Amino acid sequence: MALRYADIEPGTEIPRQSYQVTRLDLVKYAGASGDFNVIHWNERAARAVGLPDVIAHGMYTMAQAARYVTEWAGGDPGAISEFGVRFSAMVPVPDDGAGATIEISGTVAEKLGDGKVAVDLTARAAGAKVLTRARAVVRLP
Repeated sequence: MALRYADIEPGTEIPRQSYQVTRLDLVKYAGASGDFNVIHWNERAARAVGLPDVIAHGMYTMAQAARYVTEWAGGDPGAISEFGVRFSAMVPVPDDGAGATIEISGTVAEKLGDGKVAVDLTARAAGAKVLTRARAVVRLP
């Protein structure tokens, strides 16, 4: 059954999803975004500036949260009319084949009318909250 605005109420919890991120994902993202900062792919350079390891791009992490909302809304990225986050922690990505896991969950905060809902999101990696004030406005059928 398709997700419908009429069936959603404030407080509705969206099932948690996990997204893996590997060093290969970061290299691909660098190519797509043009952000080739060495802290996102070179462990030696990342550690030289005091980081614990290579870290995921903040915008990559944000994109995973947008992916989560898009999947919940039926796969249409155009359903998201507003999206914003604050970055609160880094996502270290070890070079161990498994990488890191970003876990995202959400709750419908309010119905805004005109088929739109506000969704508050939580994103965590290695137990740390990596996004704060994360909210999407989504138009549902």
